[in-house]
Amino acid sequence: MSGASTRGGAPVGRLADLTPIEAGAIMYLRMWSDGAAGRADAAHDFDIALGADHGQLAMLALDRLCSLCAHHARRPLIRHGLGCACLGADESCFAQMIVAASEGAREDAMMLAALIVRPDFAPALASLSEEFGLALRRMTAAIPLPSTGHQTPSAVLH
Repeated sequence: MSGASTRGGAPVGRLADLTPIEAGAIMYLRMWSDGAAGRADAAHDFDIALGADHGQLAMLALDRLCSLCAHHARRPLIRHGLGCACLGADESCFAQMIVAASEGAREDAMMLAALIVRPDFAPALASLSEEFGLALRRMTAAIPLPSTGHQTPSAVLH
C-alpha cells in the first residue's frame, strides 16, 4: 500500500482513552463494516438499549451514515479490526464528527464531514452524524466518562 492509502489507518490513540460516545461511534462503524453479522449485532445492541422503535431508528441512521461514507468518500475510510484496541486517524475523525454533531456544533461537524466525503455530501453526512450521535448519547447517558487524570483544558492555552 502507498503512504496515501494507509495514512488514515495510522494509530493515533487507544479506544480505552475515549469517551463512551467516541468509542461507540468507532465500534459501531467497525461492526457495520464487518458485514451482516456485525450489523445484526449492532441492531441488537440498539434494540436493547433504546427499545425496538428507537433502536430501529438508530440502526437506520448508522446504516445511512456508513453507506454514505462507503459510497461517497473522498478516499476509502481506513478502519482497524473490530477487536483492535488502537484508534486510527480516520476513525478519530469519524468519532469527532459524531460527537461534534451530537453537541450541536454543526460547523465543526460539517468541517469534519468534508474531510471524509465529497463536499456536496458533507451536509447530509453531518445531519446523519447528529441523528446517530444523539442515539449514542441516549445509550451512554448513564455511563461515566473515563478518568485520564488530566484536567479539561480551557479554550485558551496561553
